[in-house]
This record gives sequence, C-alpha cells and structure tokens, in this order.
Amino acid sequence: MAIHPSPTSPLPAPADLGPLDEQEGSVCGASDWERLSDHESAAWHGFLQAHAEIQVELEHELQTAHQLSFSDYFALLALDKAERGSLRMHDLAKPVRLTRSGLTRLVERLERVGLIERAPCPDDARGTEARITEAGRALVHAASATHLAGVRRRFLTRFSPAELQLLAEQFGRLSA
Repeated sequence: MAIHPSPTSPLPAPADLGPLDEQEGSVCGASDWERLSDHESAAWHGFLQAHAEIQVELEHELQTAHQLSFSDYFALLALDKAERGSLRMHDLAKPVRLTRSGLTRLVERLERVGLIERAPCPDDARGTEARITEAGRALVHAASATHLAGVRRRFLTRFSPAELQLLAEQFGRLSA
C-alpha cells in the first residue's frame, strides 16, 4: 500500500490499515502493531503525521513564492553557508539527501536558471564542485524569510521556550 501524505489526506493510523496480507510481502504483520501501547502508537503516528503535514505546507510555500522545491532550497542554503560558497558534489548530497543521479539533475536544473555553477575542484582535478551565484544567494535569502516564517507559524509558536528546549534534546537523541 502506497501512502502519499497531504494536508487533506492524513496518514492512516496503524489500526486503520487493517490486517496485512502475508502474500503482499509484508515484513511487519498486523499483530506487530498491536504490540505497541496506545501511547507508543499515538506518539509514532503523531510524529509521522506532523512531519508530513508541515513538510508539505512548507514546501508548498517555497514553491508558490519562489518556485523552489525543498531540495532546491536546501542545496542553495548549504552552498550559501559553505566556505567560498561552494561544495564538492558528494558533500552537497549530504544536506540535500539525494542520490547521485538525483543531485546531478537538481544541479543541472539550478545551473540552467543561473542559481549555481559547476567548476573543477581546485584541489582535485577529477572532482567537480557546485558554487552558488549572486542570483542564487539573493533567492535563498528571500526564500529563507518565507521558510522561517512558515517554520515559526507551523512549529515554533506552538511550544513554549521550555518545551522547545525539551524537544531539541529529545530529537537530538534520535539523530545522534
């Protein structure tokens, strides 16, 4: 079963999926979900649902206001923050979280519209780096204002400073 989250079509709760047929190649049977407590299931499902909805809304804002996808935005942001405004292609893939071919397509698209340029690596003639242009810098700065306003509106303002500190600590455990 393919699940495509959207703000109008929330992710189903595990209990709403019904029994999983062994013939569908299921690794996780319905009884595995029943082993989660109500709190565990609600916490996991709530995390997935909140992440999916917020991401869809934030990406929609970037696309509408700046014609940027999340990947475009995070590639430009990584380059803007990088020393000399450039990164080797494999280093750019990390913050953007794309495969090599996906990153190549993204870089080609951003290069075509003048937001980045590719150049040989100064310290490795076999390597290529992506470099942000002035147009790319201007766009990522404008897009950052849009993105951060959305982050504040959809996430940060819903928690107190103490709750945000606790969330930061707890989410830090997940990515450590």
